[in-house]
Amino acid sequence: MKIVISRETLLKGLQTVAGVVEKRQTKPILGNVLMQLEDQTLTLVGTDLEVEVRAQVLVDSSDAPSFATTLPALKLLGIVRALPDGAVVQLTFDADGRCTLSSGRSRYRLSTLPADEFPLMDLTQTSLSLSVPQATLRALLAHTHFAMAAQDVRYYLNGMLFDIADHSLRVVATDGHRLSTCATELETEALSPTQVILPRKGVLELVKLLEPRDDLVQLSIASNMLAVQLEGVSFISKLIEGRFPDYRRVIPKDNPLKLRADRNLLRDILHRATILSNDRFRGVRLNLEPGLLTVHAQNAEQDEAHEELVVEYEGTPLEIAFNVQYLLDVLGALQGDFAELAFRDANGPLLVEEAHEALHCQHVVMPMRL
Repeated sequence: MKIVISRETLLKGLQTVAGVVEKRQTKPILGNVLMQLEDQTLTLVGTDLEVEVRAQVLVDSSDAPSFATTLPALKLLGIVRALPDGAVVQLTFDADGRCTLSSGRSRYRLSTLPADEFPLMDLTQTSLSLSVPQATLRALLAHTHFAMAAQDVRYYLNGMLFDIADHSLRVVATDGHRLSTCATELETEALSPTQVILPRKGVLELVKLLEPRDDLVQLSIASNMLAVQLEGVSFISKLIEGRFPDYRRVIPKDNPLKLRADRNLLRDILHRATILSNDRFRGVRLNLEPGLLTVHAQNAEQDEAHEELVVEYEGTPLEIAFNVQYLLDVLGALQGDFAELAFRDANGPLLVEEAHEALHCQHVVMPMRL
């Protein structure tokens, strides 16, 4: 069996699926990529049993109409990536379960594992399907994913909530100290209320796959899986079982103290203050008075940072502290030239809202004690 394919085509497909393949696996087959050939279309599949990504590419030629096997994913990716631009790759599969990869004067021998041992996810019992512009879905995730928990014992926080109701899709991420949510309106018939939690790894892999394009992608939900169908790429992920906290109760309704500042200037002074903040707590103190914001940071070695910025603020003087990284994450997600921050008092949460194009986003950051 022989397959001939361009280096760029094969590399694009491998890069798409290899992100879900773990370097250390409980089963050897999980370190491999499944290769299925059908009528000159090569389907590449990578999985870790929780997330599965499929990519379809066209081969230049093959001497059989159909074929299936598996090859070590990261080794194959490393070899193809190292080949020169414009190279042609020839894969020859022997009866003894070995594959010879040839390109120019280069030869590599790789071991295979049977394709029927490769675990595939089955998304047949779909309960809800909807279409959303690819750029919109990408923006929803990009504006919120940084607020997900990483290894919280509250396992349902180690992912992102997809909240679907009527004509809207909302995503929510929180780690208990901050919360980010974005919503968009869908051009569809009224949808039944549905909430599912996509795990952290699935969210991060999906962000990599999505592109800022206006074509529609299909989002399908089953009882324990979520799938996204893009052009030539399929993404499937198992869901986290659990009840996500009521995010609506966290979003403050009355924050009368408003600060408006140049977003880039505010981000710059917070970046500089970070240098001398405490490495563990990352706290900075904000002092607000009419027309002026003062940022102060201090570490255990008694190093200090002091920054001032002229802002639009007419409220009463206020002193409040935050984890500086949380503030930087929010400012990095905003799109406008100016950032508007709303406070209630020195003990209440910060609220940042922004509406642009098809999205309405809200970010809540809880204060900290220094």
